[in-house]
Amino acid sequence: MYKGVKMEKILITGKIHPSAIQQFKSLKSYQVIYEPDVRRERLEDLISDCLVIVTRSETKLDNKLIDRAQKLKIIARAAVGVSNIDIDYATEKGILVINTPGKNTNSAAEHTMGLMLSMMRKIPQAFIKMKSGGWDRHLFSGFELKDKCIGLLGLGNVGHRVAKFAKGFDMQVYAYDPYIAPKLFTRHGVVPSQSPYDLASQVSILSCHVPLNKETKGMIDRKVLEKLPEGSYIVNTSRGGVVNENDLLKELDKGKILGCAFDTWEDEPLPKRELVEHPLVWCSPHIGASTLEAQKKIGQTIFEQVHKALGGGVVDFPVNLPQVTSIDNPYIVPYATLAEKIGTAISQIRSFNPTSLEISYRGDLVNVDKGLIKLGLMKGYVNFSSNAYVSYVNASSHFKTLGLELLESDIHLDKEEKSAMLISLKGDKGDLLKIGGIVYDQKYMRLTTINDFYFDIKPTGTFLIIENEDQPGVIGDIGSQLASSKININSFDLSRREQGGDALAIIQIDTLVGRKNLEDLKKVNHIKSVKQIVL
Repeated sequence: MYKGVKMEKILITGKIHPSAIQQFKSLKSYQVIYEPDVRRERLEDLISDCLVIVTRSETKLDNKLIDRAQKLKIIARAAVGVSNIDIDYATEKGILVINTPGKNTNSAAEHTMGLMLSMMRKIPQAFIKMKSGGWDRHLFSGFELKDKCIGLLGLGNVGHRVAKFAKGFDMQVYAYDPYIAPKLFTRHGVVPSQSPYDLASQVSILSCHVPLNKETKGMIDRKVLEKLPEGSYIVNTSRGGVVNENDLLKELDKGKILGCAFDTWEDEPLPKRELVEHPLVWCSPHIGASTLEAQKKIGQTIFEQVHKALGGGVVDFPVNLPQVTSIDNPYIVPYATLAEKIGTAISQIRSFNPTSLEISYRGDLVNVDKGLIKLGLMKGYVNFSSNAYVSYVNASSHFKTLGLELLESDIHLDKEEKSAMLISLKGDKGDLLKIGGIVYDQKYMRLTTINDFYFDIKPTGTFLIIENEDQPGVIGDIGSQLASSKININSFDLSRREQGGDALAIIQIDTLVGRKNLEDLKKVNHIKSVKQIVL
């Protein structure tokens, strides 16, 4: 930390693995504040000038707290569930919300089976009896899992893992999940159910594996519970609130349900005492992800995602990006980043009032979902025309305020061509600016054309874009002028259409050229225009 230099703040309010904390602290330009389980009053003070907050389920980020965070740009959830975050309000504010799905999948699935076995075999009671000096083998008779029918509410990351474990115990597995393709039920050897009611009527053990949202809140209510046969069991390791706890208590008291095993609760960390203390309830304090392996993976992932977001990149696990089916496609993500670079370049080079922006796709890009590429272009273009904070979350809404039409087209060629894209900015008086780009090997981005001048430029750094008449001595004069301004040239690329016509130079420089020096450069013989851009 350098004295006198104001550093942006990263606030961590949830317990994460020490290795992740060290990685955050290694970021030289950021001050890391680590206060796990911080009280609300203290949090309201801390968050006011934070750029990033890394949180777990204990921190409730509602609209009031978000309003206090005037500089907040990233909310990072060190887990899967985001029910503690006001996603809609964060999106409205342009705040990116990210999480870490899949990193605790195995831990949560194992814990599900552990709770289920503890309940069916009465292991905790036997443990307590022996610890107190007792011995009673017959008091703790239980049931096998073999041949039991288990119903999974949700067949996602954790659900399908539980299905695999359950089949290892020779259980018959049913599942309800309206969002996945039928082939996935077959792949996991699971019988599909048509509704939660249908699922409950088919099984003797009901296990929940869904996120908490408007659709799933209270999904397992009295009507579903009544569909369960006599002597049934319920397991919830997903999210508190999926099961209506009041309805469950009534069913437990009736004796129809023999037991329930909960790791998650409606009111954490102070769950309903009547439920916790009920003799037919087996419980744990939301520890499904509490394994060393899971916490290491979660910590590493949340650091990588925050670091990527701070650098303006496309994160792998956005919660509130518009629905883009290709977000996890390694082929599309670099093109989205390239589109952002081109949008940034166009916004700096343009010299006319535009009416439309068009993306033309070639090769394999023609046949994929290009939503993320469009977002990247809008983000890059808007960043230089808006005083507001622009992210992948709110780029579309900001772009709409510009009144530009965003068009798309496909380029079909007779011969097989590599994937590429061309982005064109058009004005109402026939003005046109075109920049093309390509990605090699899914990671090497290049600008390939500007207004039909051809290049192979890595789009990172500070550049001068100089259009000139193709005459002897121009390159030398440009070099001399930059040298007199103490500007060092990193690379110099020149393209021309024909000898003696117009030429375009892209010059990468080490430092920005001041306004006066730019004006002096424009006065050099045979130079028609000079633009400076930063990518």
